[in-house]
Amino acid sequence: MQIVVGRDIEDTKKFGTSGTINIGRHIVGTGEDAHFTTPVLMDILRPHLTILCGKRGSGKSYSMSVFVEEMLKLPDEYKKSLCSVMIDTQGIFWTMKQPNEKQAVELGNWGLKPRGFNIKIYVPEGQKKVFEQAGVDFDGAFSVSPAELTSEDWLGVFELNHNESLGILLQKNISEISAINDYNIDDIISRIKKEKGFEAEKLALINRFELAKTWGIFGESRMPNLLEPGGSCIIDVSLTSQNVRALLISIIAKKIFRERTIARRREELAETEGIRIKKIPMCWIMIDEAHNFISSDENSASQDILLRIVKEGRQPGIGLLLATQRPEKLHPDSLSQSDLLISHMLTSKADIDSLRAIMQTYMLFDITKYLTDLPKMKGVAIVLDDNSERIYSVYIRPRQSWHAGASPVAKI
Repeated sequence: MQIVVGRDIEDTKKFGTSGTINIGRHIVGTGEDAHFTTPVLMDILRPHLTILCGKRGSGKSYSMSVFVEEMLKLPDEYKKSLCSVMIDTQGIFWTMKQPNEKQAVELGNWGLKPRGFNIKIYVPEGQKKVFEQAGVDFDGAFSVSPAELTSEDWLGVFELNHNESLGILLQKNISEISAINDYNIDDIISRIKKEKGFEAEKLALINRFELAKTWGIFGESRMPNLLEPGGSCIIDVSLTSQNVRALLISIIAKKIFRERTIARRREELAETEGIRIKKIPMCWIMIDEAHNFISSDENSASQDILLRIVKEGRQPGIGLLLATQRPEKLHPDSLSQSDLLISHMLTSKADIDSLRAIMQTYMLFDITKYLTDLPKMKGVAIVLDDNSERIYSVYIRPRQSWHAGASPVAKI
């Protein structure tokens, strides 16, 4: 007997347990009487909007890695049609290349062995030396072209109002230089210098673009192929400032949305004509500290495209996993539209209230009861599944790869 979450009755009858990942075991009982029983599987064939939450140190990042590990272990018939892109804001997921020898005994109890995984890690081009000096194992560098950014992107990252003088000047110059196929920051600065008058505003805007050169995201590398069949990319933005992180997420999400939308149209056309085509895989975008990028009270550079994926991502085949320790800070649309909620321990009343606001009619008790009934140990969570209209208590399985997100211990 196995539990499948993320799958409705029709898909359960059609697919059974195929195309699922093993995320843990069902918890029966409460407190000291709790024990772990039935395997809990999660559907990966359909795109889902998954909220993964919990207070600091409760296991969110750990669980994200388990999901990626499981996707990389899928049979080729499913794996080749899927890929994942993880936004690493803490610099902790590069260790997935290394085996988790520390939990070898516990893994053995699950019938698993320590192992590293074939993931691709990319860092900003301008930060390569810093990562190399820190001994971080990465596969390549990425950069973006300033020509990929719209005036709205620049306004957002510079925190400028489009109706104020600096904003107006920026929009005018970006509009004029956009006629060029490719251009760099120096080209933008040269264009601004040619403006007549507005000397104070010109200097202020030029200083901002000079600062943009130091972000380390503009260069010659360009963005790697994120939609590689069966692949898993980690974009490490841990050394990048918050507003630039949001800008990068915006660029990446727009690229994935555009490519999958085009691919889906081709797939549908091919299906009607009985033609086989080389498919661009469906993609899971996983974002750590997501409340900083799709927020209830701030409009970051990534907000619009992430909200679009929240509302429209299912059709082109984009799954979205938003991990946060502050669900209260997530945009309400992301909470209300989610079909899978995985919550580790929460204690903040505001955060619990935000989940209570999306409670479904099939829940027998207040969500606080489900959380407080969990055993007092790391790795436990409740799973609220709108697809099967059930709620489960789950113990997330141990990681096979090395976990670098644990808290350090001060000792003599």
